Amino acid sequence: MTGGAGQDAERAVERPVTYDTVEAAVRAQLSKALGGVRGMVEAAVPTIGFTGTYVLTGELRTSLLAGVIAAVALLAVRVLQRSTPQFVLNSLVGIGIAAFFALRSGEAEDAFLPGIIYNAAYAAGMIFSILVRWPVVGFIIGSITGDPTAWRSDPGIVKLCSRLTWLLVLPCVVRVVVQYPLWLAGQVAWLGAAKIALGWPLQVAALAAMVWLLARGRTPMRDASAA
Repeated sequence: MTGGAGQDAERAVERPVTYDTVEAAVRAQLSKALGGVRGMVEAAVPTIGFTGTYVLTGELRTSLLAGVIAAVALLAVRVLQRSTPQFVLNSLVGIGIAAFFALRSGEAEDAFLPGIIYNAAYAAGMIFSILVRWPVVGFIIGSITGDPTAWRSDPGIVKLCSRLTWLLVLPCVVRVVVQYPLWLAGQVAWLGAAKIALGWPLQVAALAAMVWLLARGRTPMRDASAA
């Protein structure tokens, strides 16, 4: 009896999570991708360290070092807690790329240029995916069903995924529209403030809008193997 119960428990742990509706699947995957509140805060801390130090000292190298130290400290906490360091590592890579741009030109505002380029490219890619009717959110559904393209056979799912992808595009467009003029003007303090304000708070707002949209529908999740 004990052995059978143990095997049942192991199978329960190994069994993948299933979802009854497309909306439930997308909500779960988006939450996982963003890393929750902690993941989004960890993405903002190095920027706060860099911007605050630059405003106080006006020293580019010192400010970049402050941002790196903040990211490394967050990574150390993750390691000590034995939790996933994925989002901190993303932040550390981001501050490393920012440092490369800023040190190469000697201009502090160039630390924000990679983020502006990234958001512009990301928005362009997602808009293109919508126009060709392959919205990127659809691949979230494909990753769950095991068939990356089966979702395209349902016009209702394609339409839903297009709307959700537009909600992911908007924060990227807003960031570029706000930050690019500030970068041209060399406004480092305002760039830092804009990056923080338009970072996780704007992402949370977009996620809330997506949850609201998803809560309105119950599109059945198809089993790709049954198709």
